[in-house]
Amino acid sequence: MLVAQILKSKSDERVVTSPPSMLISEAAAELSAKRIGTLVISSDGKTPLGILSERDIVRELGKQGAGCLTQTVDKLMTSKLVTCGLEDRADAILELMTEGRFRHMPVLEGGALVGLISLGDVVKARLMELAMEKNALEGMIMGH
Repeated sequence: MLVAQILKSKSDERVVTSPPSMLISEAAAELSAKRIGTLVISSDGKTPLGILSERDIVRELGKQGAGCLTQTVDKLMTSKLVTCGLEDRADAILELMTEGRFRHMPVLEGGALVGLISLGDVVKARLMELAMEKNALEGMIMGH
């Protein structure tokens, strides 16, 4: 299955972006209010500069304490982004996410942000793919 198909199957294809000047406390409130796990950091809503996850915030709270909440997200975000394109395959993305130990990946087309996929999205797509293959094989075996 391709990333484009995964994005189409999502109920909400919008990506929540935040400016690099946003405070960590504001980012935490945004993540909580929208019930999401990550924010893509972007000045223009199209070009990703980094990504900030709830895990990033918790790790920094553990290191610095509440003082980190007054920092801006650009100080804490992951700026070495691993991205994918619409034509990338789910199995390759699953491997990248597993090896890199991250759960969210921005989807770019022509350098512009067009979506965000999660590890859960990719696993769901792979399970659907495997179920279809299983059904096809069973049909061939049974002569259907």
